[in-house]
Amino acid sequence: MDPRVQQAIDLMSNDLSRPLDLELVARSVNLSPSRLRHLFKNETSLTPAQYLKRLRIATAKALLEETFLRLKEVMRCVGFSDESHFVKDFKKAYGLSPIQYRRRKS
Repeated sequence: MDPRVQQAIDLMSNDLSRPLDLELVARSVNLSPSRLRHLFKNETSLTPAQYLKRLRIATAKALLEETFLRLKEVMRCVGFSDESHFVKDFKKAYGLSPIQYRRRKS
């Protein structure tokens, strides 16, 4: 993987609660936002925004499995502010709502 893409992924992973500022991430890896988007898509088959969403949902899944945090706390940790979007995205990824998923895993 291109080291600049890996560095961008690391930056995004460090604080999932913050919104994606592609300009800032691109600047951090010495690329323009459009060049970073292009490289990122070539390396991961996803745009940076799509990758970040998947990362957030996967982290939320892990938090639901491994902690007793309330749903709102999990959402806050992974950067979702709208519960309906979070539930919709989680259900699309895992086939269950976050609450159903947690019940099934416990």
